Amino acid sequence: MKAGIHPAYEEITVTCACGHKFQTRSAHKGDMRVEICSNCHPFFTGKQKLIDTEGRVDRFQKKYQKVKDAAEAKKVADDIKKKEKAMAPVIRA
Repeated sequence: MKAGIHPAYEEITVTCACGHKFQTRSAHKGDMRVEICSNCHPFFTGKQKLIDTEGRVDRFQKKYQKVKDAAEAKKVADDIKKKEKAMAPVIRA
């Protein structure tokens, strides 16, 4: 590595708008302020909401509900056939 061409990699403090502070290392000069962090982001906190714009989620669910219903009906029919087969008397010659 050549000397003098790489920026200084120093420890900084990152402060979020929610008040959470943590230490990290960066080539950024001085402390950083961020709007959102892993402590307050909805994805990481589990409070994520699914925003249904223009009914896309509803259309998707309606579209694939038929497939889901057909798969469930087939499974029920297969279970009934298995039970009937198990209950059928064994005929020996």
